[in-house]
Amino acid sequence: MKTRTTTFWIALLVCALPGLAQAELASFEIHRREPFADGISFGDAGAYEKIIGVARFAVDPADAANRAIVDLDKAPRNAQGKVEFESDFYILAPRDPRKSNGALFYEVNNRGLKLCLRAFNDGPQSNDPTTPADAGDGFLFRRGYTVVWCGWIGELVPGDGRLLLRPPVATQNGKPIRGIVRYETTANAPAESLPLARREGLGSFSPTERGEKEGVLTWRMRETDPRVMIPREQWSLQRGVLTNAGRSAPGTLAPIRLRVAGGFRPGYLYELVCEAEGPTVQGTGYLAVRDLVSFLRYDAGERNPVRGAIQRAYAFGISQSGRFLRNLLYLDLNSDERNRKVFDGLMPNVSGAGLGFFNHRFAQPSRYNAQHEEHLYPCDLFPFAYGDDTDPFSERTDSIQRRTAARDAKFLPKILHIQNASEYWHRSGSLVHTDARGAADAAIPPNVRIYTIGGAQHGHTHNPVKDADNAPNPINPQPFLKALLDALDAWVQNGPTPPPSVYPRIDQGTLVPPDLKSAGFPAIPGVRYPQVIQRPHALNFGPDFASKGIISIEPPHILGNYVVLVPKSDADGNDLGTLLLPDVSVPLATYTGWNLRGPSVGAEGMLAELMGSMIPFPRTRGEREARGDPRRSIEERYGTSDEYRKRYAAACEKLVSQRFMLREDAERLMTKLK
Repeated sequence: MKTRTTTFWIALLVCALPGLAQAELASFEIHRREPFADGISFGDAGAYEKIIGVARFAVDPADAANRAIVDLDKAPRNAQGKVEFESDFYILAPRDPRKSNGALFYEVNNRGLKLCLRAFNDGPQSNDPTTPADAGDGFLFRRGYTVVWCGWIGELVPGDGRLLLRPPVATQNGKPIRGIVRYETTANAPAESLPLARREGLGSFSPTERGEKEGVLTWRMRETDPRVMIPREQWSLQRGVLTNAGRSAPGTLAPIRLRVAGGFRPGYLYELVCEAEGPTVQGTGYLAVRDLVSFLRYDAGERNPVRGAIQRAYAFGISQSGRFLRNLLYLDLNSDERNRKVFDGLMPNVSGAGLGFFNHRFAQPSRYNAQHEEHLYPCDLFPFAYGDDTDPFSERTDSIQRRTAARDAKFLPKILHIQNASEYWHRSGSLVHTDARGAADAAIPPNVRIYTIGGAQHGHTHNPVKDADNAPNPINPQPFLKALLDALDAWVQNGPTPPPSVYPRIDQGTLVPPDLKSAGFPAIPGVRYPQVIQRPHALNFGPDFASKGIISIEPPHILGNYVVLVPKSDADGNDLGTLLLPDVSVPLATYTGWNLRGPSVGAEGMLAELMGSMIPFPRTRGEREARGDPRRSIEERYGTSDEYRKRYAAACEKLVSQRFMLREDAERLMTKLK
């Protein structure tokens, strides 16, 4: 068996052989290189260091590897005819690269935020992890991963350690490009002003003088309500000043705030449609990720701080970032200009069935489509599934993998698609594994596994709506992520295949329409069942959208809706046909992927954004009978606390035996019960 040191020197020798091309970066500037976590040792991997700086890229817009990028041909070019852009990078790597496990773990940051140390290491969220506490339990480091992030979003405002991309700005014959842009914003409390981008920390494309004068602002309570125009004299725009702190990639879009006479009402949807100018080539974010990872993986030069240490690479992304990974594969961008594979494995997490507003003219990558907020953006467009399906509206056959497979199947990565119960209600998760009509289960390609985690909301700490019907859902799927990353690493190295996919199915009666009767949700006193769900629309954005990524119709014309389904409920209201943590398989409550907005935040009865619910069981039989609750009480289920712990321990052991949970996590969960 080869040691890590032997593997390192073999890889370094191979990379240095004459004739093997090296990754092309215009420059790779390291601004900070310092010990991580006070230099403590993480098992065989030893101490880690952090490496922070800016990477500058130069790509050929005529190269076939780059042709999928919208408006790349309209970006400024240098003397060599290449397009330049730059991105922040942040690396946590073993100080001695010979102690690496040979794998690069790239996290697609979420709106500039690093989340994987919380997701895998149970650490705090930090954009500059520094201390031993920031390392959490050290899982990724104990495994020996080289952990990498870089900026890929061009609309982020500098600050708070956000990772920035500075994409080029497209022009037409040297003049600014103008076009129609739609901004929707909302709030859950009264506000004097709101960002046009809806979220703080984001910039927006600037309306032209004509756009600001003639733009149309409307408001409505719910998406399906008629838009009501707000008179022009009752609203204004406030442009911020873009500043840049430190030596990071400078931002490109300044923040713009919208003001309305009398202020904003909670829950209402405010939509501005106007002419804007200066579209960035946002798709270069894909090239930044591709070429940085390729450089770290293949370049044997001294400027590469991890040269020779990387033989395989994985990418992980949460929510928006998971959609980025699906879209990367859809655009056939898992190989670089030298036709080398970039990622061996992808882990899209809680992405649902969406792609993203990532590679279009006037792209707004932080947008998505929810049931109540943010509508009609080009984020949830056909195709949805990894295997071929036919769009019932366009009659086009396509899949997430189709382009890559048609060119060369060797560039297809191994994929573990992981989603929670919340994605079925909020992010059309069923379309990942059904046809677009919701009529039949889809065939899953052999390089793909799909895992649905029942009874979990979008994120276990996600609680954006303070006035929701039920308590937020606390279920934390972290143990599954850790075990599945181990499974992916083994699979890529031709070891055992991952556990079989687990997801609700039409043919097994566990995936059903979302109405109360079909879902079989119990009649729990005081609990409202949703009357709404997020459904993707088939949309017409104009004649140049499909071929050029140019939107000319806003709001787009709705051609119809795709069909979404949800997991069927058991007698307690918990999900069937899904992968369950012991807290859900041996429950003390009903855990759902949905929750509803309460009266104080407006739009009462609509879905509370990406939230789930925890609805505790009655404690005793007497309490159950007094409340008229159909669910058995905790007392009736388990009798004693010892019996509960016994069943909980058995559930942990089963997951360990199935390779869905690590032994260390089973022991940790059991310790919490003592």
